[in-house]
Amino acid sequence: MLPRVKLAAFVLVVLTLPLAGCNDSKRTSAVEAGTTTQTAPPPARTYHSRPDLKPPLVRIGTVAHRTGPGYVFIAPKMVVAQAGPMIMDNRGEVIWFKPLNTRGVTDFRVQHYHGKPVLTWWRGHVSNVGVGDGWYVIYDTSYRPVAEVRPGNELVGDVHEFLITKNDTALFTVYHRLPVDLSSVGGPKEGSIWDGIVQEVDIATGRVLFEWHSYPEVAIAESYAPPPKAKAGAKAAPYDYFHVNSIDMEASGNLLVSARNTHTVYEIDRKTKKVLWRLGGKRSDFKMGPGTTFAWQHDARRHADGTITLFDNGAAPAVEKFSRVLVLRANATTKKVTLVRSYHHPKRLLAPFEGNAQLLPNGNILVGWGAQPYVSEFARSGALLFDVYFGQGKPPGKDADSYRAYRFQWHGHPRDRPVVVVAGNTAYSSWNGATDVVRWRVLAGAAAGQLEPVQTVAKNGFETPIRLTKSAAFYAVKALGRDGKVLGTSEAVTPGP
Repeated sequence: MLPRVKLAAFVLVVLTLPLAGCNDSKRTSAVEAGTTTQTAPPPARTYHSRPDLKPPLVRIGTVAHRTGPGYVFIAPKMVVAQAGPMIMDNRGEVIWFKPLNTRGVTDFRVQHYHGKPVLTWWRGHVSNVGVGDGWYVIYDTSYRPVAEVRPGNELVGDVHEFLITKNDTALFTVYHRLPVDLSSVGGPKEGSIWDGIVQEVDIATGRVLFEWHSYPEVAIAESYAPPPKAKAGAKAAPYDYFHVNSIDMEASGNLLVSARNTHTVYEIDRKTKKVLWRLGGKRSDFKMGPGTTFAWQHDARRHADGTITLFDNGAAPAVEKFSRVLVLRANATTKKVTLVRSYHHPKRLLAPFEGNAQLLPNGNILVGWGAQPYVSEFARSGALLFDVYFGQGKPPGKDADSYRAYRFQWHGHPRDRPVVVVAGNTAYSSWNGATDVVRWRVLAGAAAGQLEPVQTVAKNGFETPIRLTKSAAFYAVKALGRDGKVLGTSEAVTPGP
């Protein structure tokens, strides 16, 4: 058997099917599947020093104030010039961008592996019903691949979750087709379903440690998604009755699992693999208090104070006027759920798919609006502290999007060199992923080996334009840290036109 985990370098398979993300089962148009040919490439930023990078344009709606520390992490996809993981600051300036040869990635964030901070994401291809076929990658602080993770038991990795535990194991979602008689819900007798699977593997060895299946533990009848028509018979597409889309680890070791199409959050016993309780949906074990009912939700998370946050899409199909982030308290004794707080975008955005909410250490909450290309940060009180937009103003499904968004502190130290390009009397310097550069020192001289410092300027954004004060045959730049230490030196270049 081939190893499930390959450390250090690995070959990335070229996949051409575009990434649509977590979407509803009727999202089948060519644009929504990402297969249409654009009449013109989507607008993007361009850089003199890195013409190979074309991240999406970013517009700041609410200037950051009193936000949590760190950068914003998104993975723009769908209607973008290039798709890939992207880190940006509060001004919308790119810190690191890695265009990939798929139409996108999902669940891009900072986690810890062997006690060290790493970047992780899913990549592969996905169908137009949000079912992924791919794998998970782990990169170090120098943006080098450390490991790739694939499911065991001949399964494939799904887009929705990749969670590294404190024991250096990985929890992730899997979709697997099973033949099931669907006549009891009005579907074909010779039908099939997508079985929602939660699997845990040891990252170092690929050994499967845990595996839970939605079927038959969760009945087909719990679903709110319409089943395929009976007349379709065996040719019907698999019924996505469950649609697992998040996994969280409880303090007890049990798992909190969100299923979009049953409108339910489940607590799964880690030992028995039985459902301990259901929150929401047709068979809720809790009485839902005012404002606590949710539909088509994503990203259920348990927090230290016992509350549960989730992204309540409310669509699609729409059953609410706008999407919300809910903070819920589920009382295990009284079996009642109360609404602690809720958040929504000032524009009352309705996100038919994707989305997440991250509770930050300072009490703020960062929200990725999924199909709507916005990222917002709120104070605990609900005050909007930051809002950024990276789309083109098109309807959801026909615009850019990011499956989730996060804020993390991050220190990147790329192993490649800074880059400088000189055009006319201006030098343009950049270093993709370098977080500790505060100044650029310009070197100039008559030969590549005879360069002397001529000026120093403050770093300004991803690419810093520097008006040159001296004419020379060759130029280079040195990246300086806060203490004046040289972090990297570019190659010497000659001026262009």
